[in-house]
Amino acid sequence: MSPARKPARSVNAYRCRECGWTTAKWVGRCGECQQWGTIEEIGAGAASARTSASRSVETPARPIGEVDASLASSAPTGMAEFDRVLGGGLVPGAVILMAGEPGVGKSTLLLDVAATFARGEGRKPHEVLYVTGEESAAQVKLRADRIGAVADTLYLAAETDLGAALAHVEAVQPGLLILDSVQTLASAEVEGAAGGVTQVREVAASIIAEAKRRNMTTLLVGHVTKEGTIAGPRLLEHLVDVVCQFEGDKNSRIRMLRAVKNRYGPTDEVGCFDLMEDGIEGVTDPSGLFVSRTPHPVAGTCLTITMEGRRPLLAEVQALLDESSTAQPRRATAGLDSQRTAMLLAVLQRRAGFNVGKLDCYLSTVGGVRLAEPAADLATVMALASAAEDKPLPRRLVVFGEVGLAGEVRAVPGIRQRIAEVARLGFTHVLVPASPAGVGEVPEGITVKEVSSVLDAVNTLFPSRSARPAAD
Repeated sequence: MSPARKPARSVNAYRCRECGWTTAKWVGRCGECQQWGTIEEIGAGAASARTSASRSVETPARPIGEVDASLASSAPTGMAEFDRVLGGGLVPGAVILMAGEPGVGKSTLLLDVAATFARGEGRKPHEVLYVTGEESAAQVKLRADRIGAVADTLYLAAETDLGAALAHVEAVQPGLLILDSVQTLASAEVEGAAGGVTQVREVAASIIAEAKRRNMTTLLVGHVTKEGTIAGPRLLEHLVDVVCQFEGDKNSRIRMLRAVKNRYGPTDEVGCFDLMEDGIEGVTDPSGLFVSRTPHPVAGTCLTITMEGRRPLLAEVQALLDESSTAQPRRATAGLDSQRTAMLLAVLQRRAGFNVGKLDCYLSTVGGVRLAEPAADLATVMALASAAEDKPLPRRLVVFGEVGLAGEVRAVPGIRQRIAEVARLGFTHVLVPASPAGVGEVPEGITVKEVSSVLDAVNTLFPSRSARPAAD
């Protein structure tokens, strides 16, 4: 009798636990999602299901009409800018991931939120537990004293063990848990160092399960890599309900909070904060923070109105052109997309006749704000044209519109809202894209000029220049 034949080994015996990519041999890095240490053996043959239905469940399924939606209503934290980004406030049971570069002010912001939420601000005080794995409780207390974030129902715990942190949650029974940070906690039940893929997954899964079971709002602080992405497995961003990015220039006091993912509100809102030595405050009217305060008009500067969510924001684009000392002209940008800037330079030269291709070009925004909206295109082009002509634009002028490769100026959303903000800030002239329907009713004291092309805008602002497109 011939011996039993062993089952054939599967061709793809290793799988990435992040994205499901399979390979025939073990590798250290996934070939699909590029994550390290996520490849694990799945064995030979086809795997059969091992999980069967439970005999009983704790909470039976109910018709959707009988579910009490008020249990998931948001509660304001007392910080208007923070609530704006979250969609109204903290939702019970929600898990929020806060990411940002080191030193940008994440811990300061969340400590202020913890104290404000603990005090209640006209409502019932809540128990708040602040678990820190990066500092001692005394160090957090020093910061709390400095920024005035002390409350009777705010509890501190310095822990790096996940089991101990869960024990603190059991003892305090908080309505809000803040974990600073998810990369510093480790579970004794899982192998690997704190911050590794396996540990981050276990910590996040345990905290999220506890938050859902207790209907406890949870704020997790996450580190970022040098590329600017959130450290740890990509699964972390999928597990949480809200992902916020806290950003800002370290040389500036202004900080911006954006929601990258939000299951309970919009993802196009932005919160503006002023980080000072004695704390952090929300800036309800940030218009004017990103504008220079020069006493006299300067060539190469142009004001624009950009939409950050549903909020119009006044910003300034500055341009500087100089003769190049090298064969390859230099292109440097700060706060603007470098590839889009190169496109706008080509449009200005080809469609408006400005010989800027052989000049060094430096473009920047004021105050560290980042302008990613295409509506800032026309302001960028006008700043470059002003620098090339060495003539300043009118001081009370605001420009916005998207520029295409054909030199046309395209309409952008929210034209009326932008014009209303221009009038509120005291400006008198605005250059906007031409629209078949027009701009509607214009506020008193505002002169609106519609332009359909870059050449039209150049002729409007520099009438003494006979601007012609380059010859074909």
